[in-house]
Amino acid sequence: MRDFYEFFAGGGMARAGLGEAWSCLFANDFDHKKSRIYRANWGESELKTVDVGKLTTAELPGRADLAWGSFPCQDLSLAGGGAGLKGDRSGTFWPFWKLMKGLIAEGRAPRMIVLENVCGTLTSHGGKDFAAICGALQQEFYRYGVLIIDAAAFVPHSRPRLFVVGVRQDVAIPAYLIADEPSAPFHTRTLRTAYDKLPVEAKKSWIWWNLAAPPPRKTTFAELIEDAPKSVSWHTEDVTKQLLAMMSEVNRAKVDAAKNMGHRMVGGIYKRTRLDETGRKVQRAEVRFDDIAGCLRTPAGGSSRQLILVVEGASVKSRLISSRETARLMGLPDEYELPSNYNEAYHLTGDGVVVPVVRHLAERIFEPILDYDTRLTKAAA
Repeated sequence: MRDFYEFFAGGGMARAGLGEAWSCLFANDFDHKKSRIYRANWGESELKTVDVGKLTTAELPGRADLAWGSFPCQDLSLAGGGAGLKGDRSGTFWPFWKLMKGLIAEGRAPRMIVLENVCGTLTSHGGKDFAAICGALQQEFYRYGVLIIDAAAFVPHSRPRLFVVGVRQDVAIPAYLIADEPSAPFHTRTLRTAYDKLPVEAKKSWIWWNLAAPPPRKTTFAELIEDAPKSVSWHTEDVTKQLLAMMSEVNRAKVDAAKNMGHRMVGGIYKRTRLDETGRKVQRAEVRFDDIAGCLRTPAGGSSRQLILVVEGASVKSRLISSRETARLMGLPDEYELPSNYNEAYHLTGDGVVVPVVRHLAERIFEPILDYDTRLTKAAA
């Protein structure tokens, strides 16, 4: 059994991805509503609901193999206010890191520290925020590498995210997990540019992770849609017509093409402010019919709730995406308990990490490293 801490835990989606071979020693989140759902799904014992800045190392039991931190993204998001690591929300990285430094000073440094956030982290404040995170790991003697993983490789949901995987310097890493150079798709051009800007010392601790690609995704957005959702209602015909009227010619053409496909087509819609032909700002409904949902975003992240459009021949229906559908897009099973309140459920899932992505990282990187290091340690004893 491998032990972990889960910070900024939300509904425990990192825990769900790690799976039953991992034991949670401690979990933390500031949000009482999310904490209720965490306890409903995972039990009472490990979670403490408090600002991470008020925690002390005395409250963290044992010595974890892994510390997971999905710290808030709003100040790092391209749709956010741009405050970066100085912001009230994304700036909570620093009290989290203070805890990690405390554990290190006590001789309880986790063998691995994993951070998850939006890709805007790479460019926030001209790359300075990313460099600060990398420098923090390097200064505490962690080797680290970064992966950009789009959840669309695992679930029908466009959700690229940044994962910083840090490994304590004395922990052995199998040679096959370290590449000589970056490679697609997990090392994007933006990531390579951010790496180039890092200080020389930070680069010395850098690892280009050699992550195996997942098998082809088998599910489509349409397959996850509920016919009779309980959390939302179908729009009236007039409301759907109004939604279609908000579309540009390009997006209306997508709907017309969907009508001629001969089978049910499901599109995801976001309302966005665009400039019309005269330069005037207007609200547009933009739809995609590529079997993938748009990225779930919460209002705090600078976006509206996602709508869906279901087209079957001449029939066109619309509504908000349901709570259960958002959970399915995050890779959560239908047994996972969600808030009864729609907005709370959307906020919970929209702020989470995609479960199959965590499982892939655990299976391909975390577990091989920990198992390899354990075997070598036992052999040397």
